[in-house]
This record gives sequence, structure tokens and C-alpha cells, in this order.
Amino acid sequence: MSAYLATIPSPDRGVWHLGPIPLRAYALCIIAGIIVAIWWGERRWAARGGTKGTVIDIAVFAVPFGLVGGRLYHVITDPELYFTEGRNPWNAFAIWDGGLGIWGAIALGAVGALIACRRKGIPLPAMADALAPGIVVAQAIGRIGNYFNQELYGAHTDLPWGLEVYQRFNPEDPDNLLNGVATGHIPLPESPVHPTFLYELLWNLLVALLVVWADRKFKLGHGRAFALYVAGYTVGRGWIEMMRTDTANHILGLRVNVWTSILLFLAAVVYFVLAGRRGPREAPETLVSKDAVGPDEVPVASSEAASSSEAASSSEGGEPEHVKVAASSEAASSSSEGGEPEHVKVAASSEAAASSSEGGEPGSATAEPAKVVADAPAAAEKPASSEAAAQEPKKTDES
Repeated sequence: MSAYLATIPSPDRGVWHLGPIPLRAYALCIIAGIIVAIWWGERRWAARGGTKGTVIDIAVFAVPFGLVGGRLYHVITDPELYFTEGRNPWNAFAIWDGGLGIWGAIALGAVGALIACRRKGIPLPAMADALAPGIVVAQAIGRIGNYFNQELYGAHTDLPWGLEVYQRFNPEDPDNLLNGVATGHIPLPESPVHPTFLYELLWNLLVALLVVWADRKFKLGHGRAFALYVAGYTVGRGWIEMMRTDTANHILGLRVNVWTSILLFLAAVVYFVLAGRRGPREAPETLVSKDAVGPDEVPVASSEAASSSEAASSSEGGEPEHVKVAASSEAASSSSEGGEPEHVKVAASSEAAASSSEGGEPGSATAEPAKVVADAPAAAEKPASSEAAAQEPKKTDES
């Protein structure tokens, strides 16, 4: 009795129904993992100098490619589950029932990311470095879905953290026990078993911590953080895979996924060493998307339009717009002080002096306003009196 109480119980089901809509724990865990990976990757990308929002744009390509790749890997490595006698080939598309190979998801997801990175004009290795810890945490979250599906566990164990697995029943489809319900909590003959999903979940979190620590300490770049993630993950996946008892194809006595882990570990180590010869990590300016416009930047199209407008104005004999604005500002400033523009005052004084010397009346300067306006520009070009010269800088400063 005490041994039973020390074990980990399994959920009685992995799917619930909201009316006609099934809510599958496995699918919810996959979605949650993707959200975490995008959120964390976005923060890491921006911290390295990349354009905000880029990771979301990359995910639009990478996530669908990754889901297709993960399913293809699963179907190719376990074809007997779908294409043998008595099996339904259409179930190969039933991704909601579980069955995603991480190797296919990473491989084809990288193809989608490469397409998006080229459209953005940013290096794929740098993006992979930003996403690495988030991807392995997403894998850890996805393993919780295996717990609800009651799958991918190991052999019998008497350890206190052994997992209790129960018989599930599905009256509507007796062969589809994955969607069944464990009524009565009747344990399977091999129960309790090693919770290999839990082992891998914890290992993935440790790998994420390792990648973050190494990236901060050594400033990893050119895909080295991603290579460290692959190497670290495959070490744990190799020995955990050999503990599992679910059906799998073998090559030379080892499960296919074990061979895949070995080969990918070697490839990741080689890449990590070779990429280190490329020098320091990528400069921040290389991570800016080519379609990004900063707050202090002017779009090229707008600059060209402004230049064309100014050139057209000059060709028509007019002044550029900014000159007109400056002139208007000077006029408005002068008017607000209750006086006339300086050159008009100078012209008026000159006209009055000329009229007085000819014997005219002082008021004759205002008797001919047309003449004053017409002569104002010419008067402004003439040397001003000492008093006008002294007032000119003052007026300019105040305007």
C-alpha cells in the first residue's frame, strides 16, 4: 500500500469535449510550447540588437513547416502504425492523436525559418541562437502532453517516482484507447513504470539553463548556441530513448531515434568547433531586418518624394517650401511685435527723408503706399543707417 501511495498517478483521460469540440491536452501543450518559444526568442533577439517583431514573422513560416516535418518523421520511422493490414492510412494526418518527431520538426522548421530570414535579410544562425533555449523549453512543455496521453513511458520500476498507468476504455472505438477514459483506475500489468517523459522534461530544462549560461558567459554566435542545444539534448535523449518500451524500429539492435541522436550529437560538436573560428558573434547592425524603419529614420520613398517636390518648386521659379516657411515665420514674428518688417521701416524712413529734402510734407511718405511697397526690396538692399544696423540683429534674435 505504501509503495502505491509513493507513485505518480496518471490522468484518467487526455481529451475533454466542449460540446462537439474536443480539447486535447497534447495539442494544448504543443501550442503552449510554441507560444513560450516565440515569446522568449523575441526577447533574446531584441536584446542582441535585432528588430522587434522579427521572431513572430519567422514563426509564421517555421511553425507550419515544423509541424509537417515532425509528423513526416514520425510516419516515416513508424509506417506500420498506418500502412499495415487493419490500419487506417488516413490516421497519418491525425496529428492531434500524438506522434511528432522532434528531428523532423527541427529540420523542416529550419527550412521555413531560412526562407523567412532571407526575406528579412538576416542571418539564420543568429536567429537559431536566439531561439535555442526557447525551443528546448517548448519540447519540455510538449512532454506534458505525453503524460496526459499515457504514452512513451519506460519499463517497470519500484522507485518511489514510478508512474502508474491505467487501462482506458473507449466504447465508441475500442481500438482507439488514446481517446478512452480510465474508469476504475485499473493498473496495467507493467505498472508502475519509469516516467521517461518526466526524465526528458527535466533534462530539457537543464539544457535550456546550460545554453543561457554559456551564451551569456562566452557570447556565442554564428549558430553555436543552437549547436550546444542540439548536442546537449541528444545526450539525454539517447539514454532516455533506450529506457522506453513503446514500439519502435531498430537498426543493429538500437532504436532509430538512438542512432539519430548519436549522429546529430557528432554533427553538433563539429559545427560548434568550426563555427567558433568565425570570430565574435554577429554585430547588432546585421540583425536589423531590411524592411525595418526606426523612429529617427525616413523611408526612402518619402525622401525621394520630398526631393522631387523641392526640385519642381525651384524649376517653376518659386522658392523651396522651407524658405517660404522661414519667410512667413519672420513676417509673423515682426507683426506680432506691433511693427512692420525691418526692410519696410528702412524703406519708409528713406522715402520720408527724400521727401523732406525736396520740400514736401512729412506725410507724403504714406501718400503713395504703392511706391513704398515697390521700393521696399531695393531699399532693403541699400546700406542702412547706423540705427537700423543696430536694430537688425536684435530683431533676428527675437524672431
